[in-house]
Amino acid sequence: MEKISLPDKFARFSEQWRPKVVAAPNGQEVKMVKVQGVFPWHHHETEDEMFLVWRGRFRVEFRDHVVEMGPGELVVVPRGVEHRTAAEDEAEVLIFEPAEVRNTGNVIDDHYTAPQGATI
Repeated sequence: MEKISLPDKFARFSEQWRPKVVAAPNGQEVKMVKVQGVFPWHHHETEDEMFLVWRGRFRVEFRDHVVEMGPGELVVVPRGVEHRTAAEDEAEVLIFEPAEVRNTGNVIDDHYTAPQGATI
């Protein structure tokens, strides 16, 4: 039961597209990730995902529209909805989702699929 410093935690890693668990309340995980570029199209069959931008500009692309966000803005992607994420310049993002969700959902990609349960 100690406070967590998000700036301190983000400063501890530089790799992109590899979410790190920073907290785990009630069967959910709060993950932090650095992103730049475009992530593969995918969906999560049974889980919703929430993306909250901490630093930079970040977008979630859907087949019919794009949600552009800056610091302090969030979006929830409902289960089953195909999407991909992207950032022109490096962004820092918090992800809220059930524990053990694979970051690439229904897709396995050697470059983007991150190991599960990595903590920081």
